[in-house]
Order: sequence, then structure tokens, then C-alpha cells
Amino acid sequence: MNSTIRKVAAGLAVLLAAMFVNLNFVQVVKGSAYRDNPANRRVLLNEYSHPRGNIVVQGTAIATSVPTKDELKYLRIYPQGPVYAAVTGFYSFIYGSPYGIESAENSVLSGSDPRLFGSHLADLLTGRNPRGGSVQLSLNKAAQQAAYAAMKGANGKMRPGAVVALDPTTGAILAMVSTPSYDPSVLSSHDSSTINAAYQALNNNPAQPMLNRALDQLYPPGSTFKIVVAAAALSSGYQPAQVIPAPNNFWPLQPKRVGACPAGLSAPCVENFNGETCANGVNAQLIFAFAKSCNTAFAELGVKLGGAQLAAQAKLFGMDGARLQTPLGVAVSTIGTGSDLTDPAALAQTSFGQRDVRVTPLQDAMFAAAVANEGSLMKPYLVAEELGPDLSPLSKTTPQQLSQTMQPGVAQQLQSMMEAVVTAPEGTGGLAQITDIPGVVVGGKTGTADTGVTSGSGSAPDALFTGFALQGGNPKIAVAVVLENGGVNGNESAGGLAAAPVAKAVMEAYLKSNPGHG
Repeated sequence: MNSTIRKVAAGLAVLLAAMFVNLNFVQVVKGSAYRDNPANRRVLLNEYSHPRGNIVVQGTAIATSVPTKDELKYLRIYPQGPVYAAVTGFYSFIYGSPYGIESAENSVLSGSDPRLFGSHLADLLTGRNPRGGSVQLSLNKAAQQAAYAAMKGANGKMRPGAVVALDPTTGAILAMVSTPSYDPSVLSSHDSSTINAAYQALNNNPAQPMLNRALDQLYPPGSTFKIVVAAAALSSGYQPAQVIPAPNNFWPLQPKRVGACPAGLSAPCVENFNGETCANGVNAQLIFAFAKSCNTAFAELGVKLGGAQLAAQAKLFGMDGARLQTPLGVAVSTIGTGSDLTDPAALAQTSFGQRDVRVTPLQDAMFAAAVANEGSLMKPYLVAEELGPDLSPLSKTTPQQLSQTMQPGVAQQLQSMMEAVVTAPEGTGGLAQITDIPGVVVGGKTGTADTGVTSGSGSAPDALFTGFALQGGNPKIAVAVVLENGGVNGNESAGGLAAAPVAKAVMEAYLKSNPGHG
């Protein structure tokens, strides 16, 4: 009898141990996998059992949750969907929240952030449904609406590209638009067939409407990169009125050689757009060469300054550094490879923003913002404040300096050069000028960037503009515009003709939305 009891006891002990191991395996080892499994409807129903927090711009919710009579108790909607899609991203019961603020601020919006524990405890004690917190963005409604509207072409269709606007003194992102766009509300539907069809259509669209071109796409900056080269030159002792070489053609491997570049540029040689002459075809003042955007002058200037100096200056502007978080991640802009900075032929092309130079539209806006802000580059940010469900503050963004890109005196010199781009007779950015708001001065830089194909292919270059508006001498806004294939081959004014009016519209809308703040 004792032997039998011992065997039964041993068997029970083994079973209990197995049950204990299995229980821990299910709850600890596999717990996360079971919880995150798409077939687990409990998690899904729990997420939709309470309202997700709002994403807010100047008191208006651009993403909010409304009650339904469905099994999923709340529906996520985006009242001005396409205008803010690059910012908000979307929230879907099938695909989750893979993009935008919906992703970056998910813990606050969903209510799972540890900082909301006290709020949830109070909800539990009072019997109220738990709620998510809200996120206040730094965007300006007028600037955002103007940016989106200005990206519409003459044919009524949205032109592919991006617009970014910054407050130069704080780094606050005032506008961020990527086009073509999409409506996030379609993807937040409770109809799975509708969501899947829409998601597949968006993913298969060659125009890539879900790509955030403002932060994730890298473009050759073209002549807007001359801001960096000019900053390096001025910081090393050059003056705006200083006369520099500005030949019709520059042979970087044979600097003293004269004569026209070969057809098709079959040898390393730089010429101005459409073969035009810069000043007298021999030399020009630095400020003139900048305003007229003379490629030969800046190619020779860049080679003379050297790759190391250009790279150091570019890094001060935020290129080739750590990946920025706004909190949305930003692709890292680059001046190019090491060989681009040591080979004179490559360096000559780098000096007017071609070769392997690549920037995001945000980075292009940072160029202008730093110049406007006396050389001080502020860290861009999109989230101004995180709030609890009861609107109690969780966090508030404090402006932070990234670097001093140049001395204030140098920045003032570069400001005057950028203002000449807009106001001087030879300037290529006249269409950015604002004349109907007292005390406003606009500076900028145009760009026309080849996109890696030959002009003979018929593919138009990108059109770019980056600039700032001062009011009463104070920096108010910096804007960058990129229009993909929006230029004309051989025409340096493309950035001024196509992109500058977009920047003007954004700056004007923002300044008019803040009267009396000059």
C-alpha cells in the first residue's frame, strides 16, 4: 500500500510540475506572442473599448475617435486626412499604427504609457472608461493648409514633392506636407475588405502616396547646397563683395585651362546652366555669383576651400550626423563619400549640390533656418506637448540647440546674400518676395537638381527653394520646397519659377495668421 501511494504521489508531483512549467511557458515565454497574435480578438476589443487620444493642431483635432454601435466601440477618423496624413499616419485594426504620430506617440494615444497609471487608477475607482492621452503638435494650421494647397499644379493634380516649414528660433515644425497624399480614414475603417483593398492600392501606387517625402526621402539639393559652401567661405574670411573667379567653364583637373566644355561633358568640366555667362565670364562678386547661382564660380570655390572644410560645415548644419527624431525619424542627409571630397572633379560637382550630395526637405529647411537665426541651428520638433486624458501635462518640448553653424556676423552676411537672391536684378528667387506685409524681408536660395539621368532622356530635374522671412528684423519662418521633376532642363531659374511661389504662399499664410507679432 505504501508503495502504491508513493507512486501515485510521484505521478501527481510530475503532473503538477508539468502544469507549473506549462503555465509559466504560456504566460511568460509565449505571453507576448499570444497577446500580439492577430487572431487574439481580446486585445483588439480591449484597444477599441475606449477612445484613443486626439492628435491636435492649435486646438483642432486632426485625428480623433468617435463612438460606434459596432463590436469595435470606437472609430478613428481624420477630419482633414490628406492634408495631415504625412504627420498623423493611420491607426488600423488590421495593420496597427505603422507610421507617423500614431506610431511614435502610440503609448500616450492608446493610454498604455506608464505615466498614465494614476489616471487609469482614478478611472477604475470612479467607474469611468479609461481613455488615451492627447498629443499637441507644433504645426500652424494656416501654414499647413497653404503648403498643401500650393502643391496643387495647374492641372489640378498634386505635384509630387514636399514642403517643410520651421520656426528658426525654436525648431518647431510649422508645416510638413508630402504629396501626393492619401486619406488615413479609409485605412481606419472597421470594414476589413475596404481596408485591405485600400492598403494594397496605396502600396502598389508608383507615386508612393504613403511615403513621407519630407522626412524619409533624400534628394540632390542642387544649388540650395551653395548655402553650405557660402557659409564655409564666409567663415574662412571671404566677404560678400569679394571678387572670385567665375569663368564660363571650369576644368577641375586643369584649373588654368580655358575653353568650352566638351559636348555631353565627356571630360570633367563644369559649365553654367544653358551655357550662360556669370557676370563678365571671368570673375564676379561672391554675392552676385550666389544670387545668380553660378555653378562654375561655386565649383572652383569649393575646390579651393577643400573637401574637409565643406564636410565640417555640412556637419554643423546637421548632415552626416546622428539620425534626428522629431519624434518621427528623419533620414540622414549626406555630403557624399570620402572620395567625393578628395577628387577635384567630384568635389567640383559636390560644391553645387550634385554628385552624391543628398538631403531631406527638412534638412534643406534647416539650412535657411540656421542662417535666419544668427547661425544657431535649433533641433526640429513636431510634438509640442503630451497631455493626459484630463489635459494634465505629461511633457512639454523645450527648444534645444543642435549647433552654432557659423558666427552671428557671418550669418548676417549670408542673410544679405540670400536676400539678394530674392531682390537683386540677377537673383533667381524673385517670386518668393512678400510685399503686402509691412516689415517683412525674404531671403532664399533656388535650386535645380539633376536626378541622375541625362538631360537627353527628357526627364526634368527637381525644382527646389529654401528660404526665410524676417519681420521687423526677427526670424519668423524658414521654408523648404522640393518639386520632383518640377524643373526645366538647362534652366537654373526652375527653383525660382516653380518652387519659390510655394514657399511664398506658406510664409505669407503663416505671417498673416500671427498679426502683431513682428
